[in-house]
Amino acid sequence: MTTAAPSPSERVWTNARLATMAEGAGVPYGAVEDGILIARDGRIVYAGTRAAAPDFGSADVIDCGGRWITPGLIDCHTHLVHGGDRAHEFELRLKGASYEEIARAGGGIVSTVAATRAASADALFASADRRLQALTAEGVTTVEIKSGYGLDVDSELKMLAVARRLGRERPVRVVTSFLGAHAVPAEFKGRSGAYVDLVCGPMLDAVAAEGLADAVDVFCEGIAFSPEETARVFTAAKAKGLSVKIHAEQLSNLGGAALAASFGALSADHLEHLDEAGVLAMAKAGTVAVILPGAYYVLRETVTPPIELLRRHGVPIALATDANPGTSPLTSPLLTMNMGCTLFRLTPEEALAGMTRTAARALGLQDELGTLEAGKACDLAIWDIERPAELAYRLGFNPLHARIRNGR
Repeated sequence: MTTAAPSPSERVWTNARLATMAEGAGVPYGAVEDGILIARDGRIVYAGTRAAAPDFGSADVIDCGGRWITPGLIDCHTHLVHGGDRAHEFELRLKGASYEEIARAGGGIVSTVAATRAASADALFASADRRLQALTAEGVTTVEIKSGYGLDVDSELKMLAVARRLGRERPVRVVTSFLGAHAVPAEFKGRSGAYVDLVCGPMLDAVAAEGLADAVDVFCEGIAFSPEETARVFTAAKAKGLSVKIHAEQLSNLGGAALAASFGALSADHLEHLDEAGVLAMAKAGTVAVILPGAYYVLRETVTPPIELLRRHGVPIALATDANPGTSPLTSPLLTMNMGCTLFRLTPEEALAGMTRTAARALGLQDELGTLEAGKACDLAIWDIERPAELAYRLGFNPLHARIRNGR
């Protein structure tokens, strides 16, 4: 057999075990023993058994020494860009104050707004970069970053521009969501409708004109925005050709998930108080459930997301850190997977799927990322582990051997 000369950008990872995470593979994790992965020009061209692999000639070959390769991890819900911190609120909650009480007293999201507005773009970049490095050190190759701590036109644009800059200057894919409807700023107190006018008009116009957002998100909750206000934002987003997402059913059930599903939302996130009607609406629309155990843990919540209902009705379940300064100061995807298992009773396979295949779907990137399959981007995490369940098993231990982004 004649072997074709390799492409200069062809790389091969051999002597590996692959957790392909491909759906319908018929084995846990889509596992392939004695596997080989071949990439060309930053894309996977083969991921499978050594026996069935095509010739790869003198390509750049990396011997993985029997290590496991998974898709690069995807953190599909974060608030990495912000000013300041809220450690004081952590102390208040430990003394008995609730999240709602702190928010209504001027704390919570609104307290981060002042620090974010005051910070320069360079300062926001520097602080977000440190948090991003913590994620990538544990295998993250794609991260979603939301705005929502500016709450005026200039500050929201500043946040989103910083997020885009992170994607340009660091070896990670950044997906952005405009979350202008995160809270009502102090200058609009008691006038949420007028603030929604600003979000749907000048804010969204500027964000869309500058191409700074991939999706639009809304916090639909009693302390934030009503379903009617949420629908207004979604309608405006759809008119701009933008996908929608929602923070819903975290503290109460306002029917936000079902509303988002009616708009074809990519995902509905949090979902502790989601009911079966909401689950059915999400299942029909193909909306992903993104569960966020970090916020559940920090807020010491007692109502868990309806995992069994989501499973029963075939709603895909993703996991994310929800990294933010107030309710989930968490920048460890590995700990997030452990929490998903211990707090919400996901299986380790569900947890890993939730930070790879299903997380990609929550961002609308399922054709590009999330599994080890030919045609997808060569974003990989290589691990010093004996079995994939270890990624959700250990606490405070990072077995990452190498992180590969676009084949490099």
